[in-house]
Amino acid sequence: MYESPEEIQALQRLLDASHRGGTAHLRTIISGDHVLDAAQLVDALSGMKVLALSTVTAKGEPRTSAVDGHFLHGRWTFGTDGRAAKARHIAARPAVSAAHVEGERLGVFCHGTAVRLTPDDPSWPETIDHWSRHYGSDPTTWGDDVRMYRIEPSFMVGYRGAGAGD
Repeated sequence: MYESPEEIQALQRLLDASHRGGTAHLRTIISGDHVLDAAQLVDALSGMKVLALSTVTAKGEPRTSAVDGHFLHGRWTFGTDGRAAKARHIAARPAVSAAHVEGERLGVFCHGTAVRLTPDDPSWPETIDHWSRHYGSDPTTWGDDVRMYRIEPSFMVGYRGAGAGD
């Protein structure tokens, strides 16, 4: 867990605002004991999680692909090759959606803006160190144009199925 108490509080405010601003349909599904709070969400997202990441083409068509997601400081991080379609989409239209779903046990849904991380970003050293420890090598060495991103969320909700926290 990388989140400070202040980051947990900020994540909780985002989760609460997202839930309040969600549709009535969403609130009937993600309600009561099914709502994850910030601490539960951070705990559930430890380690690598496969994300379904959605971007948008120049024609406005959605595209979804899978990426390795790592939740650091209340934000998803992910990487891809600069030649990937998603890298081109993000460069032109950085709005993304990401979902991590584990059957009916867990669901985390996020909308936001993908921000490309560079060595100038204050979070770069810790992000690369985390990824390097997880995979056993520096992800920036995996190709000629590896790009790392962080999603700055504008919406996020977390769902847990019955018995998931027991």
